Amino acid sequence: MNLIDFIKPELLILIPVLYVVGIGLKKSNLPNTLIPRALGIISIFLCAIWVIATSDISTLKDVYYTAFVSVTQGVLSAGASVYFNQLYVQSKKKD
Repeated sequence: MNLIDFIKPELLILIPVLYVVGIGLKKSNLPNTLIPRALGIISIFLCAIWVIATSDISTLKDVYYTAFVSVTQGVLSAGASVYFNQLYVQSKKKD
């Protein structure tokens, strides 16, 4: 399976964006343990903006769909960003 099989192609841009946001959060006073949560919340919010902007929401079913897509795509995007960051961090470590 491919990353594109799970994350909508239009939202793949969030991965590097969240990576950069994560770097900024790392330099802030936010504890490291809260950075993945913050990235998740930011990602869900950005996905919600995209889904709302590109969807015709006229029924309650559409609202549920919007919420589901926003959360799942947001979690997947944030997870991918954190995963790639960990790959980078681990590649820099010396055994």
